[in-house]
Amino acid sequence: MEKNKVTDHTEGSIIKSILKMGVPSMIGFSTGNIYDLIDMYWVSKLGPEPVAAITFFASFLWVTHSANMIVGVGSVAIISRRYGEKDLSKTELSIKETLLLKWIVAIVFGILGYLFTPVALNLLGAKQQVLDLGITYGRIIFIGLGFNFATYSVFTALRGVANPNKAMVLMISLNLINIILDPFMIFGWWIFPEMGVAGAAWASVISYVFAFSAGLVLFFAGAANVKLHFRSKEHIRLSTMWQILKIGFPSAIGSLSFSLARIVVMPMIAVFGVGVVAAYGVGIRISAFGIMVLVGIGLGLSALIGHNLGANKKERAKKTAYQSIALGVGIMTVMGMIVFFGAGFIMGKFFDDPSIIQIGVTLLRVLAIGFPFLGFHLMIENVYTGVGENRPAMTFNIVHSWLLEVPAIYVSTQVLGLSEIAVWWSISGATAISAIAYYSYFRNGKWLHVKV
Repeated sequence: MEKNKVTDHTEGSIIKSILKMGVPSMIGFSTGNIYDLIDMYWVSKLGPEPVAAITFFASFLWVTHSANMIVGVGSVAIISRRYGEKDLSKTELSIKETLLLKWIVAIVFGILGYLFTPVALNLLGAKQQVLDLGITYGRIIFIGLGFNFATYSVFTALRGVANPNKAMVLMISLNLINIILDPFMIFGWWIFPEMGVAGAAWASVISYVFAFSAGLVLFFAGAANVKLHFRSKEHIRLSTMWQILKIGFPSAIGSLSFSLARIVVMPMIAVFGVGVVAAYGVGIRISAFGIMVLVGIGLGLSALIGHNLGANKKERAKKTAYQSIALGVGIMTVMGMIVFFGAGFIMGKFFDDPSIIQIGVTLLRVLAIGFPFLGFHLMIENVYTGVGENRPAMTFNIVHSWLLEVPAIYVSTQVLGLSEIAVWWSISGATAISAIAYYSYFRNGKWLHVKV
């Protein structure tokens, strides 16, 4: 074991540790969602069809991101536990193995995604003009999938070694570059050709290339708490790589379940027309802003839980978890109120058509009611991620998607013939029920005794 002094968040004030680890991640992820909203704003200036195209593709992209989670979620527990144990050689090894696995997974799924994008979008219900735009956008995203996947592992590694501020700066830089490039490449400003939705996709790819490269420089230059070396004391092993995959696999199944549910639901929404799909696309991104704020805090929490359990401080880990859940519910309650009362203003910034605006306002208000329950669900899920036990997340995601949400949407729209508003209520209702059940299970405390 290396004797270097490491940053230690397993001592002192718990709430300060949560904020030190969580707030930088929250800020970083918030800029990501600000980018998503700005990106959708610029794309919406091209008309509702490009917005609908990206919305259709996003449902398919979630499936590939389930593969990303196999490595990503497992790496959170391994990196943070090894760092909590103050074994820097093994921490370095786990970071290298994570990056290698991410590139392998991204190459495989990037090729598959590139080939099957037309089939997937057609099955989702995209009509010809929307279909063509979605294929153009999607195939460019799949070309750069390796940089996308690996960049998020750089962020994970920085949080795992107690460098959340550096992860935040990288995430902000990534999204600022993306925000700046977007209008230039979409509309052909300055020296750039006018590329429409293709320009939005290429702006994303270029930004991820920059962020991944900058992250590697940080680690190899020794600017993080753990330095990467071209030749390390510990050698890459299949056994430890398998451990990362084994921990992350249940979470990936849960994510895949959620993604497939989105695919099943999308055609049920598409029958209501392009305007509803466009409003849904913007509404989901507005909701995602609140969600990603919480995901940012949650990822800092995951690393913190791993640090405490790696240091064998179970009681501190328990207090950290409960204080984080309370913080998450409070944040999402405030976000829900902002979205509920500001729904008209928000949708008016994206669309001129009053009918689409009204659809979006109703969507946002219904989803906002479920925000506090999302706070419960997401923070508990991130506790389990830090522990390295992801089977509960898998189970509750499957229950949420296939026993609650999809049946409710199907019955209300296909059997009862209700409007799209029934879809929005089905989503919020399923969130509330599954969150209450998840919290009831979490309270048994078995997660404190998991070994990785």
